[in-house]
Amino acid sequence: MATTTDFKNGFCMEFNNDIYKIVQFQHVKPGKGPAFVRTKLKSLTNGKVIENTFTSGVKINEANVERRPHQYLYKEENGFVFMHTQTYEQLTIAESMIDYPQLMKEGIEVEIVFDANTETPLTCDLPDFIVLEVTYSEPGLRGDTSSSTALKKATLETGAIINVPLFVNVGDKIKVDTRDLSYNERVK
Repeated sequence: MATTTDFKNGFCMEFNNDIYKIVQFQHVKPGKGPAFVRTKLKSLTNGKVIENTFTSGVKINEANVERRPHQYLYKEENGFVFMHTQTYEQLTIAESMIDYPQLMKEGIEVEIVFDANTETPLTCDLPDFIVLEVTYSEPGLRGDTSSSTALKKATLETGAIINVPLFVNVGDKIKVDTRDLSYNERVK
């Protein structure tokens, strides 16, 4: 049993006869009344995101899940193929189990979350940041800013399209935040 003090992003719990992962949470202590925790929960079985408020200190059943390191090998018509980094066993995961499958690059290390009771894969967690090369982008022109945050579209080596600052050019390697598909920084 866990309580709301154990909440963190990625925490897995049993809730409403399903297994949920905390995507976002916020502890709130209002001036009047008891403290509570606002959460955004993502179902690991169907992918739906719900919002729920828990009273502070309430007991929660922690889900019995295991995180196992895998390496992405290639894509097939029925999903993505991964290899366990210690046992070298291969596993195919459906595209719907990955938050941003367009960022998948061959050889990337990921964590696959398994239900420890049934040994079934639930979701595939990408690392927080991935370094990818820009393969196409329009050139940014000086004075081409109509706002303080001037962005342009860029196509990455995996085919993903994201917004980047004007100074990013074709051939640059950039660090992409996999949690929200955003540009983080340019890498040398």
